[in-house]
Amino acid sequence: MTTLLSICIVTYSQDLAVLQATLESLRAAVAHLSDTKTDITIVDNSPRGSLSDWLRENFRDLSIHLLTGHGNVGFARANNMVLDNIGDLHLVLNPDVVLSPDSLENAVQFLKLHPECGLLTPSALGTDGIRQYLCKRYPTVFDLALRGFAPKRLRQLFQKRLDRYQMADMPDNEVFWDPPIVSGCFMLFRGEIFRNLAGFDPNYFLYFEDFDLSIRAAQVTRIAFLPTVKIVHGGGDAARKGLWHVEQFIRSGWVFYRKFGFRLI
Repeated sequence: MTTLLSICIVTYSQDLAVLQATLESLRAAVAHLSDTKTDITIVDNSPRGSLSDWLRENFRDLSIHLLTGHGNVGFARANNMVLDNIGDLHLVLNPDVVLSPDSLENAVQFLKLHPECGLLTPSALGTDGIRQYLCKRYPTVFDLALRGFAPKRLRQLFQKRLDRYQMADMPDNEVFWDPPIVSGCFMLFRGEIFRNLAGFDPNYFLYFEDFDLSIRAAQVTRIAFLPTVKIVHGGGDAARKGLWHVEQFIRSGWVFYRKFGFRLI
């Protein structure tokens, strides 16, 4: 039986060189799949659509469906625009992620062998080659402030605390079950799980929507970290992206804590 894998990538004023690397890696990963059909959608939140001709010229073979012209509706709402077209499996993928060629093959095989798993997260490196910690424990306000906004020297003083928050003690070479929170840069769901949860909470414009969805997913299924699914991820550093991103981070953090419970330290 053929499995349908739907993939959603949300973009905004996208650096085309970065997106090209993502789509080229996706092309290679899809080529490794057997008995799996892919349905790729790019939801472009840019004020003026500019991807159509570029995609047609460079990625015609991927048959990408482009949604554009709706304006910047935020990350959560943009991802939810594909809720009516979710496959047997559904991948939420950032446009700054490069997948290893065997990543999707390994992920799909794992999900076939483990029906109890409804959400899968990968092993990640940054573009600098340093390990990224996509799994996290429930954050306190102090943890988030340290990680997002504190100077390097202050973060070093609290490194043990930060390591605990970002689960740095978790092995990166074996399957790990039930991390409390996983990153939205790569979230591979069973389609029915993503659909039944109604996707992301649209009350988040940017940031924390993946925290929210992780917690809700854990209430109905099991989450697994799978080290054989390898990616390189370029994102992060909200504080270094400017005041607007800081404001969105704080606003979404407020939504998150009101919903799930406030923890200061």
